Amino acid sequence: MQTQDDLQARWWKLEEQFFKKFGKKPDVEAILFLIGIQEIGNFNPKKKFTKEQKQDLMHVAVCSLLSQSGYYEFDDYDEDKWPHFKQLKDLPHYNMMEQENFLKDHILLYFENIGEPFKNF
Repeated sequence: MQTQDDLQARWWKLEEQFFKKFGKKPDVEAILFLIGIQEIGNFNPKKKFTKEQKQDLMHVAVCSLLSQSGYYEFDDYDEDKWPHFKQLKDLPHYNMMEQENFLKDHILLYFENIGEPFKNF
C-alpha cells in the first residue's frame, strides 16, 4: 500500500504543476495528448488536431512512455515526421486500476527524466 500511496502523492504533485501551468487539473488522457505533442516536436498553439490525430498523439505518448521500460523502441519517422515504434515485449495484463497506475508511474518517470513539464507550451 505504501507504494500506491507514494505513487498517489507524486501524481498529486504533478497535477499541481499542471494546474499552475494551465489553470486546470488534467486527467491521464490530457497528459498523454500533451506528451504526444511534445514528442512529435511540433507544438503550435493555434494548430487544431483531428480526432484521429489526437488518438495518434496519445499512441505516440504511450509508446514513448513505455519505451522507458523496454516495451517499445523508436523505429523511424514517417514522411510527416511522426515517430513510429516497434513493440519489443508483451504488455503486462492488468485490470483498469493497475493499467492506470502503470501509465501514471511511466508518466512520472518521463517528467523526472525531462525536467519541467511542457516548458515550451
